[in-house]
Amino acid sequence: MIKVFLQVGQLLQNQNDLGMILQTLFSLSFIIYLFYAQRIQAMTMLRQVEGTLRKVKEIRDEGRRISIETVKEFGKSENDPSTEVDRFLEHFMIPPVSLDPAGIIGKLGQLVNVRESTFEAEVRAMAPEASDSEVNNLENLLEASLALNVYYKVIRHFYLLGKKTMNIYVIMQIHMILPMIVREIEAYSSALQAFKAGMPIGDGVGALVAAKMMHGHEWKEVAKEMVAAEVPYNGRTLIVIKAKGPGGSVGKPGDAVENILNGRKGKQKVKAIIMVDAAGKLEGEPTGGVAEGIGAAIGGIGVEGYKIDEAVKAHKIPLYAVVIKQDISHVVAPMVVELYNACDTAVETIKRMIDEKTEEGDTVLVAGIGNTVGVAQ
Repeated sequence: MIKVFLQVGQLLQNQNDLGMILQTLFSLSFIIYLFYAQRIQAMTMLRQVEGTLRKVKEIRDEGRRISIETVKEFGKSENDPSTEVDRFLEHFMIPPVSLDPAGIIGKLGQLVNVRESTFEAEVRAMAPEASDSEVNNLENLLEASLALNVYYKVIRHFYLLGKKTMNIYVIMQIHMILPMIVREIEAYSSALQAFKAGMPIGDGVGALVAAKMMHGHEWKEVAKEMVAAEVPYNGRTLIVIKAKGPGGSVGKPGDAVENILNGRKGKQKVKAIIMVDAAGKLEGEPTGGVAEGIGAAIGGIGVEGYKIDEAVKAHKIPLYAVVIKQDISHVVAPMVVELYNACDTAVETIKRMIDEKTEEGDTVLVAGIGNTVGVAQ
């Protein structure tokens, strides 16, 4: 019996020693965390940002490689275009001064026109044998690579700045929005092959709707890289416009609408305008959902939308909108089947709106907005 008590005592003594060791370790951990919690958290976030940065660098480098290969393929040149491509990837645009906002749209539009003409000239110099459609696709491809390069440099900037200062607030700025940025980067990564192969993308749903409506009818150019066709429908005349495809282009829809409305002097007035374009969806909404509303359905920096707003105000024409909803990851990625099927739904929606809002004999302008890569007339 005495031997049993001795063994129990030794066991309790061992447990007490173990408990004291664990308590000491816990106390030390608590003290360390109390003084170094932010630094530990900052180091953890930095490692996560570093892992993402490596992934983004691989995507950026892949975009550069595909761009160089495509320039060689389209340009049919044996010269190495690496230097020209690298120069293109560092291109930037300084917006006009906005302290005095009067006339800023015209200034911004001028800069955009210069930017577009500069890009086109550089692409034609890099790929002199490329066709017009290939030049447009190559320009889109290089712009996607440029965007990937900007994403990489911005993430790297905050990573190195955070690593240098170990300031948790600097690190948190990039860490908190990293998941959303990665989604955009992955979309641009998908766009590389789409523009190289000339495949339709999510942003092209508006152009595809217009193409379905004007298919088989004679078309003509009405503005820079914009085409229009007159289509009869239920006693009405539809003027359907879109960017000229199948090369990657968004054209100048604002100029096209202005030219058409101003050019109808002496002819029947346009009674309504219906614009169709892609629109971002909220989480929980289905991809390819079609909705209708009021206003100019057009994205971008606002120059073309402003022109359309001014034109419809001057001519007092009601402006309606149809949008096809999609996630940000679908915008520049190859068009998924849900978006393709939604284009048929959008066509039927537009026809219903025309029947409801106009009468026989009226003229209606239907504008398909978006990048028309892979979408012909």
